[in-house]
Amino acid sequence: MQNPSTLIMDPKTGKDRTFTFDYSFWSHDQFIEQPDGLLVPETSEYDDQVSVYDKLGKEVLDNAWDGYHCCLFAYGQTGSGKSYSMIGYGANKGIVPIAMNEIFQRIRSSTTPTKWYEVSISMLEIYNECIQDLVADPAKRTLKGLQIRDSKVLGIYVQDLSKHAVDSFEAIEGIMDQGNKNRTIGSTEMNKTSSRAHTIITISFKQFEIIDGNTTERFSNINLVDLAGSERAKSTKATKDRLKEGSKINLSLSCLGRVINALADRSCGSKKHSVVPYRESALTRILQNALGGNSKTIMICAISPAEMNYEETLNTLKYAERAKKVKNVAVVNESKQDKMIRELTEENENLKKLLMAAAKGGTIDLSNPDLLASLGKLGIESTSGQNNPAEEIKEKLEDNEKEMKNMEISWKEKLEEEKRQEEEREIQDKSMPHLTNLNEDPQLTGMLYYNLTEAPIYVGRKNGNPKPQIIIGGIGILSNH
Repeated sequence: MQNPSTLIMDPKTGKDRTFTFDYSFWSHDQFIEQPDGLLVPETSEYDDQVSVYDKLGKEVLDNAWDGYHCCLFAYGQTGSGKSYSMIGYGANKGIVPIAMNEIFQRIRSSTTPTKWYEVSISMLEIYNECIQDLVADPAKRTLKGLQIRDSKVLGIYVQDLSKHAVDSFEAIEGIMDQGNKNRTIGSTEMNKTSSRAHTIITISFKQFEIIDGNTTERFSNINLVDLAGSERAKSTKATKDRLKEGSKINLSLSCLGRVINALADRSCGSKKHSVVPYRESALTRILQNALGGNSKTIMICAISPAEMNYEETLNTLKYAERAKKVKNVAVVNESKQDKMIRELTEENENLKKLLMAAAKGGTIDLSNPDLLASLGKLGIESTSGQNNPAEEIKEKLEDNEKEMKNMEISWKEKLEEEKRQEEEREIQDKSMPHLTNLNEDPQLTGMLYYNLTEAPIYVGRKNGNPKPQIIIGGIGILSNH
Protein backbone atom coordinates (compact mmCIF):
# COMPACT_ATOMS: atom_id res chain seq x y z
CA MET A 1 0.00 0.00 0.00
CA GLN A 2 1.41 3.37 -1.07
CA ASN A 3 -0.61 6.51 -0.29
CA PRO A 4 -3.97 6.02 -2.11
CA SER A 5 -2.89 2.89 -4.03
CA THR A 6 -3.25 -0.78 -3.10
CA LEU A 7 -1.40 -3.40 -5.16
CA ILE A 8 -2.46 -7.06 -5.05
CA MET A 9 -0.57 -10.00 -6.59
CA ASP A 10 -2.08 -13.34 -7.64
CA PRO A 11 -0.04 -16.01 -5.77
CA LYS A 12 -0.64 -18.53 -8.59
CA THR A 13 0.22 -16.46 -11.66
CA GLY A 14 2.36 -13.69 -10.18
CA LYS A 15 0.28 -11.07 -12.02
CA ASP A 16 -0.52 -7.93 -10.07
CA ARG A 17 -3.27 -5.34 -10.14
CA THR A 18 -3.44 -1.86 -8.63
CA PHE A 19 -6.53 -0.20 -7.16
CA THR A 20 -6.73 3.48 -6.23
CA PHE A 21 -8.93 4.97 -3.52
CA ASP A 22 -9.03 8.12 -1.37
CA TYR A 23 -6.84 6.38 1.22
CA SER A 24 -5.05 3.05 1.64
CA PHE A 25 -4.18 2.24 5.26
CA TRP A 26 -1.57 -0.39 6.17
CA SER A 27 -2.00 -1.83 9.68
CA HIS A 28 -0.79 -5.44 9.41
CA ASP A 29 2.69 -5.08 10.94
CA GLN A 30 5.45 -2.47 11.58
CA PHE A 31 4.03 -1.46 14.96
CA ILE A 32 5.21 -1.58 18.59
CA GLU A 33 2.90 -2.76 21.37
CA GLN A 34 3.18 -0.67 24.51
CA PRO A 35 2.65 -2.13 28.04
CA ASP A 36 -0.98 -0.97 28.11
CA GLY A 37 -1.67 -2.73 24.78
CA LEU A 38 -1.65 0.41 22.64
CA LEU A 39 -0.17 -0.18 19.17
CA VAL A 40 2.04 2.70 17.98
CA PRO A 41 3.81 3.06 14.59
CA GLU A 42 7.31 1.64 14.30
CA THR A 43 7.67 3.06 10.77
CA SER A 44 5.84 5.72 8.76
CA GLU A 45 4.14 2.94 6.75
CA TYR A 46 1.93 1.91 9.67
CA ASP A 47 -1.43 3.64 10.20
CA ASP A 48 -2.69 3.42 13.77
CA GLN A 49 -6.27 3.96 14.92
CA VAL A 50 -5.75 7.70 15.49
CA SER A 51 -4.39 8.13 11.95
CA VAL A 52 -7.46 6.42 10.46
CA TYR A 53 -9.78 8.53 12.62
CA ASP A 54 -8.04 11.80 11.69
CA LYS A 55 -8.60 11.10 7.99
CA LEU A 56 -12.13 9.60 8.16
CA GLY A 57 -13.79 10.14 11.52
CA LYS A 58 -13.18 13.88 11.68
CA GLU A 59 -14.73 14.28 8.24
CA VAL A 60 -17.88 12.52 9.46
CA LEU A 61 -18.15 14.86 12.47
CA ASP A 62 -17.45 17.97 10.39
CA ASN A 63 -20.24 17.01 7.98
CA ALA A 64 -22.64 16.35 10.87
CA TRP A 65 -21.78 19.74 12.37
CA ASP A 66 -22.67 21.35 9.03
CA GLY A 67 -26.09 19.65 9.18
CA TYR A 68 -25.58 16.76 6.74
CA HIS A 69 -26.69 13.17 7.29
CA CYS A 70 -23.59 10.95 7.44
CA CYS A 71 -22.83 7.26 7.17
CA LEU A 72 -19.64 5.31 7.78
CA PHE A 73 -19.67 1.57 7.19
CA ALA A 74 -17.04 -1.17 7.13
CA TYR A 75 -17.11 -4.06 4.66
CA GLY A 76 -14.80 -7.07 4.29
CA GLN A 77 -14.32 -10.75 4.95
CA THR A 78 -14.50 -12.36 8.38
CA GLY A 79 -11.44 -11.56 10.50
CA SER A 80 -10.11 -8.74 8.28
CA GLY A 81 -10.48 -6.03 10.92
CA LYS A 82 -13.85 -4.31 10.36
CA SER A 83 -14.91 -4.30 14.02
CA TYR A 84 -11.36 -3.34 15.02
CA SER A 85 -11.51 -0.27 12.75
CA MET A 86 -15.01 0.74 13.82
CA ILE A 87 -15.05 -0.15 17.55
CA GLY A 88 -11.44 -1.04 18.39
CA TYR A 89 -10.01 -3.33 21.03
CA GLY A 90 -8.66 -2.50 24.49
CA ALA A 91 -6.46 0.61 24.40
CA ASN A 92 -6.78 0.83 20.61
CA LYS A 93 -10.08 2.69 20.38
CA GLY A 94 -11.78 2.64 16.98
CA ILE A 95 -13.49 5.37 14.98
CA VAL A 96 -16.84 5.12 16.82
CA PRO A 97 -15.68 5.70 20.44
CA ILE A 98 -13.15 8.39 19.40
CA ALA A 99 -15.86 10.21 17.42
CA MET A 100 -18.35 9.94 20.30
CA ASN A 101 -15.81 11.47 22.68
CA GLU A 102 -15.03 14.33 20.30
CA ILE A 103 -18.73 15.15 19.80
CA PHE A 104 -19.05 16.11 23.47
CA GLN A 105 -15.70 17.90 23.52
CA ARG A 106 -16.96 20.10 20.68
CA ILE A 107 -20.34 20.58 22.41
CA ARG A 108 -18.71 21.72 25.66
CA SER A 109 -16.51 24.24 23.84
CA SER A 110 -19.27 25.76 21.70
CA THR A 111 -22.39 25.77 23.95
CA THR A 112 -23.65 29.30 24.78
CA PRO A 113 -26.93 30.72 26.19
CA THR A 114 -28.13 31.13 22.58
CA LYS A 115 -26.71 27.89 21.19
CA TRP A 116 -27.21 24.37 22.51
CA TYR A 117 -27.21 20.74 21.39
CA GLU A 118 -29.15 17.51 21.86
CA VAL A 119 -27.71 14.03 21.25
CA SER A 120 -29.54 10.68 21.18
CA ILE A 121 -28.31 7.18 20.34
CA SER A 122 -29.93 3.98 19.11
CA MET A 123 -28.32 0.60 18.39
CA LEU A 124 -29.71 -2.31 16.40
CA GLU A 125 -28.55 -5.54 14.80
CA ILE A 126 -29.81 -7.43 11.76
CA TYR A 127 -29.47 -11.16 12.41
CA ASN A 128 -30.82 -13.62 9.82
CA GLU A 129 -32.80 -10.70 8.32
CA CYS A 130 -34.48 -10.08 11.70
CA ILE A 131 -34.04 -6.61 13.28
CA GLN A 132 -33.53 -6.38 17.04
CA ASP A 133 -32.98 -3.45 19.40
CA LEU A 134 -29.61 -4.14 21.06
CA VAL A 135 -30.30 -1.79 23.97
CA ALA A 136 -33.66 -3.37 24.82
CA ASP A 137 -33.99 -6.26 27.27
CA PRO A 138 -33.36 -9.48 25.22
CA ALA A 139 -36.09 -11.26 27.23
CA LYS A 140 -38.67 -8.80 25.84
CA ARG A 141 -37.73 -9.25 22.16
CA THR A 142 -40.27 -10.63 19.72
CA LEU A 143 -39.31 -13.50 17.42
CA LYS A 144 -40.24 -11.58 14.26
CA GLY A 145 -38.19 -8.56 15.39
CA LEU A 146 -38.83 -4.89 14.64
CA GLN A 147 -40.48 -3.70 11.43
CA ILE A 148 -39.19 -1.19 8.88
CA ARG A 149 -41.65 1.60 8.12
CA ASP A 150 -41.76 4.22 5.38
CA SER A 151 -43.37 7.60 5.99
CA LYS A 152 -43.61 10.63 3.74
CA VAL A 153 -42.79 12.78 6.78
CA LEU A 154 -40.28 10.65 8.72
CA GLY A 155 -38.74 8.77 5.80
CA ILE A 156 -37.57 5.19 6.37
CA TYR A 157 -37.30 4.20 10.03
CA VAL A 158 -37.42 1.16 12.33
CA GLN A 159 -40.65 1.09 14.31
CA ASP A 160 -40.33 0.93 18.14
CA LEU A 161 -36.51 1.22 18.06
CA SER A 162 -35.54 2.87 21.35
CA LYS A 163 -33.67 6.19 21.28
CA HIS A 164 -31.67 7.17 24.33
CA ALA A 165 -30.91 10.78 25.22
CA VAL A 166 -27.27 11.26 26.29
CA ASP A 167 -25.29 14.23 27.57
CA SER A 168 -21.78 12.78 27.91
CA PHE A 169 -19.35 10.34 26.33
CA GLU A 170 -19.64 8.14 29.44
CA ALA A 171 -23.41 7.85 28.87
CA ILE A 172 -22.89 6.78 25.24
CA GLU A 173 -20.15 4.36 26.31
CA GLY A 174 -22.52 2.76 28.84
CA ILE A 175 -25.24 2.26 26.21
CA MET A 176 -22.76 0.86 23.70
CA ASP A 177 -21.41 -1.57 26.32
CA GLN A 178 -24.96 -2.69 27.02
CA GLY A 179 -25.62 -3.12 23.29
CA ASN A 180 -22.38 -5.02 22.71
CA LYS A 181 -23.35 -7.51 25.43
CA ASN A 182 -26.46 -8.34 23.41
CA ARG A 183 -24.73 -8.71 20.03
CA THR A 184 -24.90 -12.04 18.21
CA ILE A 185 -21.43 -13.53 17.88
CA GLY A 186 -20.18 -16.99 17.04
CA SER A 187 -17.02 -18.95 16.45
CA THR A 188 -15.73 -19.98 13.02
CA GLU A 189 -12.36 -21.33 11.90
CA MET A 190 -11.42 -17.87 10.57
CA ASN A 191 -12.48 -15.87 13.62
CA LYS A 192 -13.29 -17.19 17.11
CA THR A 193 -15.34 -14.07 17.91
CA SER A 194 -16.96 -13.41 14.54
CA SER A 195 -19.87 -10.94 14.34
CA ARG A 196 -22.87 -12.93 13.09
CA ALA A 197 -25.04 -9.87 12.52
CA HIS A 198 -24.87 -6.39 11.00
CA THR A 199 -24.74 -3.71 13.69
CA ILE A 200 -25.97 -0.14 13.12
CA ILE A 201 -25.33 2.62 15.66
CA THR A 202 -27.27 5.81 14.90
CA ILE A 203 -26.40 9.12 16.55
CA SER A 204 -29.14 11.75 16.23
CA PHE A 205 -27.48 15.14 16.54
CA LYS A 206 -29.49 18.37 16.80
CA GLN A 207 -28.20 21.95 16.98
CA PHE A 208 -30.36 24.83 18.20
CA GLU A 209 -29.50 28.51 17.86
CA ILE A 210 -31.43 31.70 18.57
CA ILE A 211 -31.04 34.08 15.63
CA ASP A 212 -32.97 37.40 15.60
CA GLY A 213 -35.26 36.08 18.32
CA ASN A 214 -36.18 32.91 16.38
CA THR A 215 -34.96 29.42 17.31
CA THR A 216 -33.45 27.61 14.33
CA GLU A 217 -32.81 23.88 14.27
CA ARG A 218 -30.25 21.91 12.29
CA PHE A 219 -30.05 18.15 12.58
CA SER A 220 -28.21 15.14 11.23
CA ASN A 221 -28.27 11.37 11.64
CA ILE A 222 -24.85 9.71 11.87
CA ASN A 223 -25.07 6.02 10.91
CA LEU A 224 -22.06 3.96 12.00
CA VAL A 225 -22.33 0.47 10.51
CA ASP A 226 -20.28 -2.62 11.37
CA LEU A 227 -21.22 -5.22 8.74
CA ALA A 228 -20.95 -8.93 9.43
CA GLY A 229 -18.04 -10.45 7.52
CA SER A 230 -18.41 -11.97 4.08
CA GLU A 231 -17.17 -15.54 4.20
CA ARG A 232 -16.81 -18.84 2.37
CA ALA A 233 -18.02 -22.00 4.10
CA LYS A 234 -14.87 -23.80 2.90
CA SER A 235 -12.66 -21.29 4.75
CA THR A 236 -14.78 -20.92 7.89
CA LYS A 237 -15.72 -24.64 8.09
CA ALA A 238 -19.11 -23.49 9.34
CA THR A 239 -21.86 -26.05 9.98
CA LYS A 240 -25.49 -26.03 11.13
CA ASP A 241 -26.42 -22.64 12.69
CA ARG A 242 -23.10 -21.03 11.68
CA LEU A 243 -23.62 -22.17 8.07
CA LYS A 244 -27.17 -20.79 8.00
CA GLU A 245 -25.98 -17.49 9.47
CA GLY A 246 -23.17 -17.27 6.91
CA SER A 247 -25.66 -17.87 4.10
CA LYS A 248 -27.94 -15.05 5.32
CA ILE A 249 -24.95 -12.72 5.77
CA ASN A 250 -23.71 -13.39 2.24
CA LEU A 251 -27.21 -12.90 0.80
CA SER A 252 -27.59 -9.47 2.39
CA LEU A 253 -24.07 -8.46 1.33
CA SER A 254 -24.82 -9.64 -2.21
CA CYS A 255 -27.92 -7.44 -2.18
CA LEU A 256 -25.77 -4.54 -0.95
CA GLY A 257 -23.47 -5.21 -3.91
CA ARG A 258 -26.39 -5.12 -6.35
CA VAL A 259 -27.59 -1.84 -4.87
CA ILE A 260 -24.11 -0.33 -5.21
CA ASN A 261 -23.86 -1.59 -8.82
CA ALA A 262 -27.23 -0.05 -9.66
CA LEU A 263 -26.32 3.26 -8.02
CA ALA A 264 -22.93 3.31 -9.76
CA ASP A 265 -24.59 2.73 -13.15
CA ARG A 266 -27.08 5.47 -12.41
CA SER A 267 -24.29 7.88 -11.40
CA CYS A 268 -22.48 7.10 -14.67
CA GLY A 269 -25.60 7.88 -16.69
CA SER A 270 -26.49 4.28 -17.51
CA LYS A 271 -30.18 3.31 -17.60
CA LYS A 272 -29.36 -0.37 -17.12
CA HIS A 273 -30.88 -0.39 -13.62
CA SER A 274 -34.12 1.57 -13.54
CA VAL A 275 -35.02 0.29 -10.06
CA VAL A 276 -32.49 0.04 -7.22
CA PRO A 277 -33.24 -3.19 -5.23
CA TYR A 278 -33.26 -1.65 -1.75
CA ARG A 279 -36.19 -3.81 -0.61
CA GLU A 280 -34.38 -7.12 -1.15
CA SER A 281 -32.76 -7.02 2.29
CA ALA A 282 -33.35 -5.34 5.65
CA LEU A 283 -29.81 -3.90 5.57
CA THR A 284 -30.20 -2.01 2.28
CA ARG A 285 -33.73 -0.91 3.20
CA ILE A 286 -32.56 0.71 6.45
CA LEU A 287 -29.53 2.27 4.73
CA GLN A 288 -31.44 3.38 1.63
CA ASN A 289 -30.93 7.08 2.37
CA ALA A 290 -27.26 6.61 3.28
CA LEU A 291 -26.47 4.57 0.16
CA GLY A 292 -28.20 6.58 -2.52
CA GLY A 293 -29.88 9.61 -1.02
CA ASN A 294 -29.34 12.60 1.21
CA SER A 295 -26.16 11.53 2.99
CA LYS A 296 -22.40 11.92 2.92
CA THR A 297 -21.20 8.32 3.07
CA ILE A 298 -17.76 6.77 3.64
CA MET A 299 -17.04 3.08 3.03
CA ILE A 300 -14.12 1.28 4.69
CA CYS A 301 -13.08 -1.98 3.01
CA ALA A 302 -10.97 -4.23 5.24
CA ILE A 303 -8.76 -6.80 3.49
CA SER A 304 -6.31 -9.56 4.45
CA PRO A 305 -2.73 -9.79 3.10
CA ALA A 306 -2.69 -13.61 3.39
CA GLU A 307 -2.29 -15.64 0.17
CA MET A 308 -5.10 -18.00 1.19
CA ASN A 309 -7.51 -15.01 1.21
CA TYR A 310 -6.54 -13.72 -2.25
CA GLU A 311 -9.96 -14.34 -3.85
CA GLU A 312 -11.90 -12.63 -1.05
CA THR A 313 -9.43 -9.74 -0.98
CA LEU A 314 -9.71 -9.23 -4.74
CA ASN A 315 -13.52 -9.31 -4.54
CA THR A 316 -13.51 -6.75 -1.72
CA LEU A 317 -11.28 -4.39 -3.72
CA LYS A 318 -13.54 -4.73 -6.77
CA TYR A 319 -16.52 -4.01 -4.49
CA ALA A 320 -14.85 -0.83 -3.22
CA GLU A 321 -13.85 0.26 -6.74
CA ARG A 322 -17.48 0.02 -7.81
CA ALA A 323 -18.72 1.85 -4.72
CA LYS A 324 -16.51 4.90 -5.31
CA LYS A 325 -18.47 5.65 -8.50
CA VAL A 326 -21.69 6.24 -6.53
CA LYS A 327 -22.54 9.94 -6.23
CA ASN A 328 -24.92 11.13 -3.50
CA VAL A 329 -26.48 14.60 -3.33
CA ALA A 330 -26.52 15.66 0.32
CA VAL A 331 -28.32 18.77 1.58
CA VAL A 332 -28.21 20.58 4.89
CA ASN A 333 -31.09 19.46 7.12
CA GLU A 334 -32.79 22.50 8.60
CA SER A 335 -36.23 21.72 9.93
CA LYS A 336 -38.53 22.37 12.83
CA GLN A 337 -40.16 19.64 14.86
CA ASP A 338 -43.44 21.57 14.86
CA LYS A 339 -43.58 21.21 11.06
CA MET A 340 -43.10 17.43 11.31
CA ILE A 341 -45.84 17.13 13.95
CA ARG A 342 -48.17 19.25 11.79
CA GLU A 343 -47.50 17.08 8.71
CA LEU A 344 -48.05 13.88 10.70
CA THR A 345 -51.33 15.31 12.02
CA GLU A 346 -52.47 16.07 8.46
CA GLU A 347 -51.48 12.56 7.36
CA ASN A 348 -53.45 11.08 10.26
CA GLU A 349 -56.55 13.05 9.24
CA ASN A 350 -56.33 11.59 5.73
CA LEU A 351 -55.90 8.09 7.16
CA LYS A 352 -58.97 8.52 9.37
CA LYS A 353 -61.03 9.63 6.36
CA LEU A 354 -60.03 6.47 4.48
CA LEU A 355 -60.95 4.33 7.50
CA MET A 356 -64.35 6.07 7.77
CA ALA A 357 -64.97 5.40 4.07
CA ALA A 358 -64.12 1.75 4.63
CA ALA A 359 -66.43 1.57 7.67
CA LYS A 360 -69.39 2.92 5.70
CA GLY A 361 -68.93 0.71 2.66
CA GLY A 362 -67.37 -2.23 4.47
CA THR A 363 -64.34 -2.12 2.19
CA ILE A 364 -62.05 0.20 0.25
CA ASP A 365 -62.71 0.32 -3.47
CA LEU A 366 -59.29 -0.42 -4.99
CA SER A 367 -60.62 0.19 -8.48
CA ASN A 368 -61.06 3.88 -7.64
CA PRO A 369 -57.99 5.71 -9.05
CA ASP A 370 -58.44 8.65 -6.66
CA LEU A 371 -58.32 6.33 -3.63
CA LEU A 372 -55.28 4.53 -5.01
CA ALA A 373 -53.56 7.88 -5.49
CA SER A 374 -54.39 8.82 -1.87
CA LEU A 375 -52.95 5.53 -0.61
CA GLY A 376 -49.80 6.06 -2.65
CA LYS A 377 -49.27 9.55 -1.20
CA LEU A 378 -49.56 8.05 2.29
CA GLY A 379 -46.91 5.42 1.50
CA ILE A 380 -49.38 2.50 1.42
CA GLU A 381 -48.88 0.17 -1.51
CA SER A 382 -52.05 -1.54 -2.72
CA THR A 383 -53.01 -3.28 -5.92
CA SER A 384 -56.35 -4.56 -7.18
CA GLY A 385 -55.24 -8.13 -6.42
CA GLN A 386 -54.79 -7.44 -2.71
CA ASN A 387 -57.31 -7.63 0.11
CA ASN A 388 -58.81 -4.57 1.75
CA PRO A 389 -55.86 -2.45 3.08
CA ALA A 390 -57.80 -1.15 6.11
CA GLU A 391 -55.53 -3.06 8.53
CA GLU A 392 -52.45 -1.47 6.97
CA ILE A 393 -54.06 1.97 7.31
CA LYS A 394 -54.76 1.29 11.01
CA GLU A 395 -51.15 0.20 11.57
CA LYS A 396 -49.83 3.35 9.89
CA LEU A 397 -52.17 5.51 11.97
CA GLU A 398 -50.92 3.86 15.18
CA ASP A 399 -47.28 4.24 14.06
CA ASN A 400 -47.77 7.96 13.38
CA GLU A 401 -49.41 8.52 16.76
CA LYS A 402 -46.49 6.76 18.49
CA GLU A 403 -43.97 8.96 16.66
CA MET A 404 -45.93 12.15 17.48
CA LYS A 405 -46.10 11.18 21.15
CA ASN A 406 -42.35 10.50 21.15
CA MET A 407 -41.62 13.87 19.49
CA GLU A 408 -43.67 15.75 22.07
CA ILE A 409 -41.49 14.39 24.90
CA SER A 410 -38.66 16.87 25.40
CA TRP A 411 -35.02 15.80 25.17
CA LYS A 412 -34.50 16.82 28.82
CA GLU A 413 -37.34 14.51 29.93
CA LYS A 414 -35.80 11.66 27.91
CA LEU A 415 -32.39 12.36 29.47
CA GLU A 416 -33.83 12.30 33.01
CA GLU A 417 -35.61 8.99 32.25
CA GLU A 418 -32.38 7.53 30.83
CA LYS A 419 -30.42 8.50 33.98
CA ARG A 420 -33.14 7.03 36.22
CA GLN A 421 -33.00 3.70 34.34
CA GLU A 422 -29.19 3.70 34.51
CA GLU A 423 -29.31 4.20 38.28
CA GLU A 424 -31.76 1.31 38.60
CA ARG A 425 -29.45 -0.92 36.53
CA GLU A 426 -26.44 0.01 38.68
CA ILE A 427 -28.33 -0.67 41.92
CA GLN A 428 -29.57 -3.99 40.59
CA ASP A 429 -26.15 -5.02 39.26
CA LYS A 430 -24.38 -4.33 42.55
CA SER A 431 -26.94 -5.70 44.97
CA MET A 432 -28.27 -8.86 43.32
CA PRO A 433 -26.60 -12.30 43.12
CA HIS A 434 -25.62 -12.99 39.53
CA LEU A 435 -23.63 -15.13 37.11
CA THR A 436 -21.42 -13.78 34.33
CA ASN A 437 -19.14 -15.38 31.75
CA LEU A 438 -15.40 -15.87 31.29
CA ASN A 439 -13.87 -16.02 27.80
CA GLU A 440 -10.38 -16.56 26.39
CA ASP A 441 -10.93 -13.23 24.62
CA PRO A 442 -10.89 -10.58 27.41
CA GLN A 443 -13.15 -8.33 25.32
CA LEU A 444 -15.95 -10.91 25.60
CA THR A 445 -15.53 -11.62 29.34
CA GLY A 446 -18.49 -10.26 31.29
CA MET A 447 -20.64 -9.77 28.18
CA LEU A 448 -23.30 -12.20 29.45
CA TYR A 449 -25.07 -11.32 32.67
CA TYR A 450 -27.75 -13.27 34.55
CA ASN A 451 -29.56 -12.08 37.67
CA LEU A 452 -30.27 -14.94 40.06
CA THR A 453 -33.46 -13.42 41.46
CA GLU A 454 -35.85 -16.23 40.56
CA ALA A 455 -35.82 -19.85 41.67
CA PRO A 456 -35.11 -22.30 40.27
CA ILE A 457 -32.55 -21.21 37.66
CA TYR A 458 -31.85 -23.86 35.01
CA VAL A 459 -28.52 -24.09 33.18
CA GLY A 460 -28.03 -26.43 30.23
CA ARG A 461 -28.58 -27.12 26.55
CA LYS A 462 -31.17 -25.15 24.60
CA ASN A 463 -33.36 -28.25 24.16
CA GLY A 464 -33.62 -28.82 27.93
CA ASN A 465 -36.99 -29.38 29.57
CA PRO A 466 -37.84 -27.10 31.25
CA LYS A 467 -36.01 -24.68 28.94
CA PRO A 468 -32.92 -23.29 30.70
CA GLN A 469 -32.69 -19.56 31.34
CA ILE A 470 -28.91 -19.88 30.89
CA ILE A 471 -28.08 -21.77 27.69
CA ILE A 472 -24.58 -23.25 27.19
CA GLY A 473 -23.15 -25.99 25.00
CA GLY A 474 -20.13 -28.23 24.81
CA ILE A 475 -18.89 -31.68 25.80
CA GLY A 476 -20.37 -32.85 29.09
CA ILE A 477 -23.17 -30.27 29.21
CA LEU A 478 -26.50 -31.90 30.07
CA SER A 479 -30.01 -30.85 29.06
CA ASN A 480 -30.33 -29.46 32.58
CA HIS A 481 -26.82 -29.20 33.89
